Amino acid sequence: MVKIELMAGDSRLPLDRRGWNVDGHGHWHGVGHGVGQGNVGDHAAAAPAFSQISIDPSPIPVVIAVPHSGRAYPEALLENMRHPASAPLRLEDRYVDLLGIEVAQRTGANLIMAHAPRAMIDLNRSVGDIDWDMIEAAPNDADAAGYFAGDSTVPHRLAPRARCGLGLIPRRLPGTGEIWKRRIDRAELDRRIAGVHVPYHNALAALLETVRARWGAALLIDLHSMPPLSTRSANEPAAEFVIGDRFGAACDNALAASMLSYFAETRRLAAHNRPYAGAYVLDRHARRGAGVNCLQIEIDRRAYLDAQMMEPGAGFESTAELLTGLVQRMASAVAEMGQTHQRWSAAAE
Repeated sequence: MVKIELMAGDSRLPLDRRGWNVDGHGHWHGVGHGVGQGNVGDHAAAAPAFSQISIDPSPIPVVIAVPHSGRAYPEALLENMRHPASAPLRLEDRYVDLLGIEVAQRTGANLIMAHAPRAMIDLNRSVGDIDWDMIEAAPNDADAAGYFAGDSTVPHRLAPRARCGLGLIPRRLPGTGEIWKRRIDRAELDRRIAGVHVPYHNALAALLETVRARWGAALLIDLHSMPPLSTRSANEPAAEFVIGDRFGAACDNALAASMLSYFAETRRLAAHNRPYAGAYVLDRHARRGAGVNCLQIEIDRRAYLDAQMMEPGAGFESTAELLTGLVQRMASAVAEMGQTHQRWSAAAE
């Protein structure tokens, strides 16, 4: 059974019209590569904060998450931006969700993808990773320390990512400066957390547990894209992919090695943990001891976008095919790991 979940709390956003649907046989159709960011402010076209497409029972033990490709920008959000034409694009993992859809369609992987834009709230940050100076009516130091006491992953006041301008609510961008014209109201911050961040991560956790329960193990692939990496010399090739596993904390070493080997075999240059090792998504959802492994993949946008890195380009299909092969390989490795885990669990009983 194919299950499509389109609601996230009561947070509804203008829809980026890229249609997809699933027929009664579990086949996906209608994925488009249209142009534009949707009808901002068109309430009839309101979209949910995220979508979840799952197949029950799951045909493979892989879940793909896409937290940074949301393009549903409420009019009020754009109005408060100093540079609404450029800042949103710099924050987005431009159209990497279309790759996620293609790969999930071809492999049967479960998929969860954000429609809420990163400019609104960053789903790869802890709810405590906040620069309180950008929040109106912010709590004092004592209140801030216990503001999200229920989340064990919340860092102390002004965590490193918030300090550099890219916390839960992005504040500034290199070369651009401050993103917002005005401070964000504390009640609005709470609404974004309750309506987007909390339900997204609850849904992802539940999806991973469902897959793990069926297979004995599960792999989360947190899918991102990156601007081209710089190199020390003109003759030195830059990595097209960066695999992050929090330096081994989020994923079994054999799985990470298998993924790196795949890129080597396909003659695509991949780096490991540098400069991107993963962030909150991996910290929150990895449970290696329980069989839930998490890897982050960063893809050079030149691999699948056009020369302006604005729309899907000539490399989109080959990149989708490459990732399809990767997911199929990883699915086999995780399924074998799950069988081993289940045998050990049965023996322990």
